[in-house]
Amino acid sequence: MKAFLDGVRQSRSPNTARTYGNALRAFQGALERQGFDPHEVACGEAREAWLSSFAGSLKTLSPATERLYLAAARAWYEYLAAEGLADVNLPRLQQIIRQRARRPGQRLPQFPREAIESILAYAQRLRTAPTKDAAEQLRHLRDRAFLLTLADTGLRVHEACALRRGDLDWHEGRAVLIGKGNRQAVVRFSRRALEALRDYLAARASGDGASGRPLPSLALFARHDKGAGRRISPMSTATGRAIVHARAAEALGDRMMGAITPHAFRHYFVTAVLRGSGGNLKLAQELARHRSITVTQRYAHLADDELDQGYAEIFDNSGLDPGAR
Repeated sequence: MKAFLDGVRQSRSPNTARTYGNALRAFQGALERQGFDPHEVACGEAREAWLSSFAGSLKTLSPATERLYLAAARAWYEYLAAEGLADVNLPRLQQIIRQRARRPGQRLPQFPREAIESILAYAQRLRTAPTKDAAEQLRHLRDRAFLLTLADTGLRVHEACALRRGDLDWHEGRAVLIGKGNRQAVVRFSRRALEALRDYLAARASGDGASGRPLPSLALFARHDKGAGRRISPMSTATGRAIVHARAAEALGDRMMGAITPHAFRHYFVTAVLRGSGGNLKLAQELARHRSITVTQRYAHLADDELDQGYAEIFDNSGLDPGAR
């Protein structure tokens, strides 16, 4: 298993490698409980029945985690087959997973649209908010640009934090980036997001110019804390999340601290596209960069307030004769 996991670490993301490691440790534990020592059993003795027993040991985990762990174990079997280390019936493995694995429930995404819009209105006011020094002004302008970018592009927080100045084509209003799954993608920027970015970059122009590095190589969203000093260092994903949490609390009150996540802005983006396009799922899928349209379809539902309004318009405000119902 060590050789297989070494290959995973080289070819997959750190998160995937960590998940596969956890899954195969659980798999080894399941084998030990059946009386097999994973360190002594030869790879050629691997049996499909092991996967079935492993599936039975995962019922205390969530259905999503169960499927991830079974996928990791199946990938190990595929590695054995590809390397000629074991004679494995791969179709049988897939059948076992279909039969034994639970299906994750479909959970509708939650996105407090009015809360996001209140945060965005607050972010716009940061442009003229009083500040005690230049560093705080930079943070105000950066946070305004960052929040508007999340809301109007659908970028994931780590994608936004990884952007460089040279990634953005100001004339076309778009950026080309490597997104989820190492796929190249084009992301469009709204006029208000571009305006906020121009204000922010203009305010840090002297620092960028003194960095001694080509401007296109500099981070689009930089650190402006005491630890950053005069360096133009990119924001971490943790900083991006902290900005969302802090500005949400400022805009909505401390009770909302942590309740609004960066991903809520992505939900807002997808919903805004669907609303503005009359429910064009294909457009929303392409702009959100969803690999499958079934993901986009999860957003194509009416919120409770819209259902209430629609019901009232039909039954309460339409002038229908109550006696005719």
